[in-house]
Amino acid sequence: MGGGALVSPPMSLRKIEAWHQAGLIDGETRTRLIAYEAEHARPLALWAVFGIGALAIGLGLISIVAANWEDIPAQLRLAVHFALMLGAAAALWLREDEIAASSPWAAEALLFVFAVLGLTFFGHLGQVYQTSAPLWQPLAIWLALFGPVMLLGGRSWAVAGLLIGGAIYCVWEYNYAQWMLDEMDGGQGASKIWVALVTSLPVLFAPLGAYFRSRSTRSDFWRRMEQLALTYAVVGGSAFAAMASTGMLDDGDSIFGPASQITRSFVALLAGALVVVARPGISGQMSGAIISGSGFVMSAALVVNDAILPAGILFMLLWAGIAWAALYAGWRGVFQFAVGVIALRLIILSFELASDLLMSGFGLVFAGIMILGVAYGAFRVSRDFAPPDEDEDEAGEAV
Repeated sequence: MGGGALVSPPMSLRKIEAWHQAGLIDGETRTRLIAYEAEHARPLALWAVFGIGALAIGLGLISIVAANWEDIPAQLRLAVHFALMLGAAAALWLREDEIAASSPWAAEALLFVFAVLGLTFFGHLGQVYQTSAPLWQPLAIWLALFGPVMLLGGRSWAVAGLLIGGAIYCVWEYNYAQWMLDEMDGGQGASKIWVALVTSLPVLFAPLGAYFRSRSTRSDFWRRMEQLALTYAVVGGSAFAAMASTGMLDDGDSIFGPASQITRSFVALLAGALVVVARPGISGQMSGAIISGSGFVMSAALVVNDAILPAGILFMLLWAGIAWAALYAGWRGVFQFAVGVIALRLIILSFELASDLLMSGFGLVFAGIMILGVAYGAFRVSRDFAPPDEDEDEAGEAV
């Protein structure tokens, strides 16, 4: 038996043969499809071997440097780090179009590495010169210097996630620094309204992404920007509703007081309205509605603070609104996820309301039955009412 007989044909070729045998395609179409697959075949196993080899070399170099870190002069380390960053910048400046034409992922990877080199350079600089600046300050400088480059050259999840993740981390580090100033220096921190405004800024990436996703050749990057900012808004609204059930919000002048929450709500409502203006179709309208709804919940959580049942209902109303928006816009995955979140919150709410009853065996049995019932109901709802499956291209344009 020849060695080639032991190798199974690719899945696409097996499907083509099956379609031909079933009479769905004729011989000429079969030949053209096989030729097309051969021309566009991707040797994933070979690329995986190359990737493993490159990873091993990279980890080995990192280990060598780490083992001799203290023996390397600080200025030499900084010079090498800066040279690597400068080399990546030069490659992006001179060869980005050529690299992107050959492989968009290679260009994305190069930009990602350049941004990470810039981010770690500030940390390296602080280590060498023993600076004591708050972490948000080098992060803010990094965002100011490298953020425009990422916005101008980003193509997909990697750079979008790095940019928005860095922005979120920066604003909450700023929030923490101001809180520490208040605690340790007797109220020397910035205004609570200002801090709330700063922590709300990442949600404004949503209208920016919504505007450029249909006006740029890098629509995937801008779609990811909008999605990540929308996620930030939803996580914020959900977190504040959950905090209200435990009484963590208050009426005083704090980072979770009325002035702060109203400020966050205003920014989210504004961002949602701008998304609708930037992308007036159904998808844009529903994205804007979800962001604005999350902003509304941030203020409404103050009204139900320290009230378990109303706070739980507020949380579920937010996600019911998300499920309705997903149903209207045809986002199957989002709808099913929202139904699952509502079911989980309902289960948690039952435990919160029946904490004394759950101490008994009867309470545990009842809770188990209820969990099974809620899970089954969520499954039926997500199966029977979810929008129809989207193909790959349509799914890419969703949200």
